[in-house]
Amino acid sequence: MFISNAYAAGAPATDIMSFLPMVVIFVLFYFMLIRPQMKQAKQHKLMLEALKAGDEVATTGGIVGKVTKVSDSFVSIEIAANTVVHVQKHTVQTLLPAGTLKSI
Repeated sequence: MFISNAYAAGAPATDIMSFLPMVVIFVLFYFMLIRPQMKQAKQHKLMLEALKAGDEVATTGGIVGKVTKVSDSFVSIEIAANTVVHVQKHTVQTLLPAGTLKSI
């Protein structure tokens, strides 16, 4: 009379609708973060493979100069007349258009 009946809660929903928000979030992360980053890394790798003497480049450290020598791991960059620095190949960030150094 004073005590009401207690009923067990229903089993948790394990259908596809409960996982839909996580799937949508993963798809958004893939197309907005992961895929563009992979595309940019692939373009950077192709740029480094195509690097040759005479190219004008900028490094991640801000050094701007003309490539004089390319090896497997290192690049020699002429930053001034008779001044050559050796940097790791992966630090070359940007391939500049030809003639950029003449305007500096």
